[in-house]
Amino acid sequence: MRRLQAVFFLLFLTSVVNAQQQHGSISGIVSTKNGEPVAYVTVGVKGTSYGATTTDKGNFRINRINPGTYTISVSAVNIISQEKQVTVNAGQNEIINFELDLSNTQLKEVMVNARSNSVKMDNPSQSLRLQEPLIQVAQNIQVVSAQSIREQQIISMSDGIIRNVSGAVRLEHWGDLYTNITMRGSQIKAFRNGFNVVSSYWGPLTEDMSFVDHIEFVKGPAGFMISAGDPSGLYNVVTKKPTGQTKNEFSYTVGSFNLNRASLDLDGKLSKDGKLLYRLNLSGQNKGSFRANEFNDRYAIAPVLSYQVDDKTKLTVEYVYQRANMSDVGSYYIFTPKGYGALPRDLSDLPSGLPPTKINDHSFTVNLQHQINENWKLTAQAAYYKYSQDGTSMWADSVEADGRYYRNVGIWEAKSAMSLGQIFLNGKVTTGPVVHKILAGIDLGDKRYTADYAQTHSLDTGSAPFDPNHPNLDYPSNGYPVYDRTSSLEARAAAGFGLINSNYSSLYLQDELGFLNNRIRLTLAGRYTYISQSDFGTTSKAKRFTPRVGLSVSIDDFTAVYGLYDQAFTPQAGAVSIGKLKPLTGNNIEFGIKRDWLNGKWNTTVAVYRILKENELTADPNAPANSGLSIVFGQRRAQGIEFDLRGELLPGLDLTANYALTEAKVSKVNPGISEATGIKVGDVVPGYSKHVANAWLTYKLLNGALKGAGVSAGFTYLAGRETDTWSVGLQRLPDYFKMEGGLFWEGSKLRIGANVFNIFDKYLYSGSYYSYLNAYYYQAEAPRNYRLSVSYKF
Repeated sequence: MRRLQAVFFLLFLTSVVNAQQQHGSISGIVSTKNGEPVAYVTVGVKGTSYGATTTDKGNFRINRINPGTYTISVSAVNIISQEKQVTVNAGQNEIINFELDLSNTQLKEVMVNARSNSVKMDNPSQSLRLQEPLIQVAQNIQVVSAQSIREQQIISMSDGIIRNVSGAVRLEHWGDLYTNITMRGSQIKAFRNGFNVVSSYWGPLTEDMSFVDHIEFVKGPAGFMISAGDPSGLYNVVTKKPTGQTKNEFSYTVGSFNLNRASLDLDGKLSKDGKLLYRLNLSGQNKGSFRANEFNDRYAIAPVLSYQVDDKTKLTVEYVYQRANMSDVGSYYIFTPKGYGALPRDLSDLPSGLPPTKINDHSFTVNLQHQINENWKLTAQAAYYKYSQDGTSMWADSVEADGRYYRNVGIWEAKSAMSLGQIFLNGKVTTGPVVHKILAGIDLGDKRYTADYAQTHSLDTGSAPFDPNHPNLDYPSNGYPVYDRTSSLEARAAAGFGLINSNYSSLYLQDELGFLNNRIRLTLAGRYTYISQSDFGTTSKAKRFTPRVGLSVSIDDFTAVYGLYDQAFTPQAGAVSIGKLKPLTGNNIEFGIKRDWLNGKWNTTVAVYRILKENELTADPNAPANSGLSIVFGQRRAQGIEFDLRGELLPGLDLTANYALTEAKVSKVNPGISEATGIKVGDVVPGYSKHVANAWLTYKLLNGALKGAGVSAGFTYLAGRETDTWSVGLQRLPDYFKMEGGLFWEGSKLRIGANVFNIFDKYLYSGSYYSYLNAYYYQAEAPRNYRLSVSYKF
């Protein structure tokens, strides 16, 4: 038997060798005329599906090509493609090099726009301030590309984005108003174009995807890149900018629950010399719900102008306006003592006559980039954000044992203003065999949030509570609220502890030392931050120096391992019932391995981490959820492992898949906390899922009569869901599984896609138990629903 196996093995080996000898390969280098490598451009064999992407050193290799004569093409956004002919012989590697005529500005644009049509992006945006591909960064950073957003028919930041990133969940959904993403055991910060845009716990207003190019998820502290953030991480929304190409696109989407949505993307030149460019994105939608009386009507306007002053200086000006007219922001929740999912999925307690919530969200950004010389670049940007909201938030006053409850409507009138500024310098210095990549800068911010949420009104009288078994959504027994607005919002906010202000400034310096032709990269960085903050009538000031040390080693051109130690220091806002309000501090220890496969067409990242957070605010478990009261419980330890895969596995076959194991527990308790709340060392910290797994697979036919047709499918699985409050109740949230998919066809100008969400029509929800109500509350997700989208490029 063993001899027979040996014979079969030899035959198999011989066949493999013969098969390999029947093929040839092509390799080479793509560079500029001055010798700079051109990274992340596509090198393709015309008329075939074979191709590769250049590495950061400009190298490429295409294997397993049948003998013959071919045309090889190099292409990327904003450059003229170059072609050469080559003859491939069996068993031989043919070397062919390309030299492109690119200026420094054009080369950087190529880097920025690389892989814009792929689910895998190799480079961070300029707002992350890095000077290297993601595979070389000593941190886990995952990017959701424009292609992924399109394939999955995502229309807002809170509409399915998180399935593309390991460990990201939304336990408190807040509908389509606020995104509120939890990752690595706690809520991460929201950024836009490198600015921290959080002015209160709830904000910012979730971004409409019409003006979003891609989203970067940074795991762990990121003070070395951008202004102060949470130790668990952040997401950075990168908005669309002019590309220098004249291209336009119109999209129209219809779907379940009376969804009607249109968007227009205009991209082009305002001057013949191409120095003055524009981008204009417009969108509008009407959107209903599977629950009665709920709606979310929105539109967005986002113009951008960029002017290339000269070869070294570029100015970009951007304005974004979002308008939302939507039903009450708390109507998604149902209350019952009978447990999760005890009532019909489509049950609503929202009366038809309650006035809608109206939101106006403005942002204005100016960005100036100046290339001082070949090695140094200066970037300065400033932003002003202005937000106003006038509406209400529903909750429950109390819940009866028979399931009836009393609805309460609180005013939520608010406004926010943020003035933000950043100046940073990127440079390169060589000292002997060591190359130093320098990052230095200043961050400034002033944030003011003013809100009246102190006035409340009970919709139901004592003799006529709301009965979920026989819901009456007509005029409530106690009428609709009439709030006292005789005094200014500022005066009402001050009286009701609704003022949240913070002012910060920070200096930072980072040196990444590259050894052995940059195969070993040692990062040494530090940031000094000063913060002054006031909230709920209290004011505090603090300052702190936070260090960062990272090491990244390239095993080969496609594999890197890294280790990281980083600290965080950021302001917090909230009314503290127990403890003293202080800035949040913490540190992150992380190790990981990153690898690009198939010449960079797809990649994997595996990371393990441990985060310690001090002085973190969490909701007071003894107070109503809408009270805004928090406690400073002590120290939290979060740890886990993350796996991410994304890219093109085979020609036409894209996959995004991820898994995360997360655990967060109390590691220290402040004096008085255990006695008042029952929280003790070793308790699970609520607000995450222990196991999170996602996948999204897309296959498109590249040849034949059905060329351009494709299918996609994906799922989300959550297990070990921890509730979002300390009151664990009598039931745990069950495991969660949601399947989605679709069909599409796309040509050079037209794309048609139809997607189905919650294919198996599962009753899905998120919620918790509140001991002060003696009841569960939960928010159901939509049943099976559909979207049909048509896009046309012109």
